[in-house]
Amino acid sequence: MQLMAIDYGQKRVGIASTDETGRFALPRMVLPNDEHLLDKIFEFKSKEGIEEVVIGESRNLDGKPNPIFVEIEKFKKMLEERGAKVILHPEVFTTVEARRLQGQTQLTDASAAALILKNFLDTMYNNDHG
Repeated sequence: MQLMAIDYGQKRVGIASTDETGRFALPRMVLPNDEHLLDKIFEFKSKEGIEEVVIGESRNLDGKPNPIFVEIEKFKKMLEERGAKVILHPEVFTTVEARRLQGQTQLTDASAAALILKNFLDTMYNNDHG
């Protein structure tokens, strides 16, 4: 199953997707969060044969929704209204972790999305095989 992950931010949105096997998360691109964002996501989704979209669910360390969470919920609804199957997956500090692993690059937000997707895949496969 082909999946993509989104690390949603107010200025930039990181995109990652699985490889052909559906088992490995790869950083793909960073898109500006502008009026073309949804069209670009659906163009990528169609081109890559993506079946499900995983969005990082951003919360505070105490588990309560943080300020960006409300925007993520709205974004999720817009994706679903256009026919996407969307899963929220908890994420904390993925951008910080991506910077720690590779330094700040143009693909940092895409790498953060890949970390979200890797964590989702690990959870999915551990639940299936554990």
